[in-house]
Amino acid sequence: SELLALHVATLLLERVTDDSIEVCVSFMQEVGLAIQELSPAGSQAIFERFKHILHEGVIDKRVQYVIEGLFDVRRKKFADYPAVVPELDLVEEEDQITHEVDLLDETLKGEETLNIFKAQDPEQFAADEAKWKAIVDEILGLSGEEDGSGSSDDSEEEERDQQADQEAAEKILDFTEQDLVNLRRSIYLTIMSSVHFEECVHKILKLNIAEGQEKEVCTMLIDCCAMERMFNRFFALQAERLCRINPAYQERFEEAFNVQFATVHRLETNKLRNIGKFFSHLLMSDGMSWSILAQVRITEETTTSSSRIFIKVIFQELSEQWGIKKLVDRLHEPELQQYFGGLFPKDHIKNVRFAINYFTAIGLGVLTEELRQFMDKAPATKPGEEAMEEEESA
Repeated sequence: SELLALHVATLLLERVTDDSIEVCVSFMQEVGLAIQELSPAGSQAIFERFKHILHEGVIDKRVQYVIEGLFDVRRKKFADYPAVVPELDLVEEEDQITHEVDLLDETLKGEETLNIFKAQDPEQFAADEAKWKAIVDEILGLSGEEDGSGSSDDSEEEERDQQADQEAAEKILDFTEQDLVNLRRSIYLTIMSSVHFEECVHKILKLNIAEGQEKEVCTMLIDCCAMERMFNRFFALQAERLCRINPAYQERFEEAFNVQFATVHRLETNKLRNIGKFFSHLLMSDGMSWSILAQVRITEETTTSSSRIFIKVIFQELSEQWGIKKLVDRLHEPELQQYFGGLFPKDHIKNVRFAINYFTAIGLGVLTEELRQFMDKAPATKPGEEAMEEEESA
């Protein structure tokens, strides 16, 4: 019934948001021709509402172009959107049963549980499919007419199905990784062509990234951020939003941090600084777990000049954005202490002294108050013992 379609369109246009307008435009493209034929006045009212929305200008520029595209489709008389697709025109009009539904009817049961996927035993699935096929055959009038030729048709259909299954089982391995190259190109073009980080995340999610390929998105975001002359929060905001939407991205970014920290000596100073601020933003926004700092160990033997600069950039950025008090409070949270043992080592007086000197040199000496108290309480070592300890550590 055209009344139901008009009702849906009216509800979508009642509260104007970018999403509701886009959904309504897609809906009107599909049903616009049928509504125009069955209810010209209703169709005119819907398009007048679209005109008012365009004149008000309260929606995003991109959505305005979407509405203009709908008017262009209407101008072409819905040439690309037939009222009924010929392949779906299966039931004769006199055999059709139309159900009138009122969307505002409070007694209407939505059966929302049908939206929840439930695994089914293969035997039960086959039985349900057989029942459904019998219903379809009855509706289409195939049950009584084709009994004679049904067996031969079924055998041919089974042979075709078996052949299709065999073809599907033959997995083609692409050793050239051309699909991966194309995916990376699509991700890069999507990132660099977006104006706002939310728009970019929306486009990335529409790429239908396969499970296990989230790493490519993470790597591309980090590489794009590193190539900038100055740190651009645009990339970090995308990473934060992806981590909040899908936990898989959070895991991939944590793995990426481990890789970057292990190979930080290969980076130029500018790239090192940008990547450090990138991960600092993820820590600051809790887009990523602080457990990534568990592998960081501030000692003379386990750090290089590059890794020390990398950690310095992260903590200085946290201090600037949060303030030193909030940073100190975060580092003293009991549930996170297990991850900070390497940042503030207490296993050897030499490592304690090195960590204190390091954080003091980068202007964050207040973070080492506990280490200073620990060193004051530690038994004093003689110069000869210190020399022996240094030789042993060397």
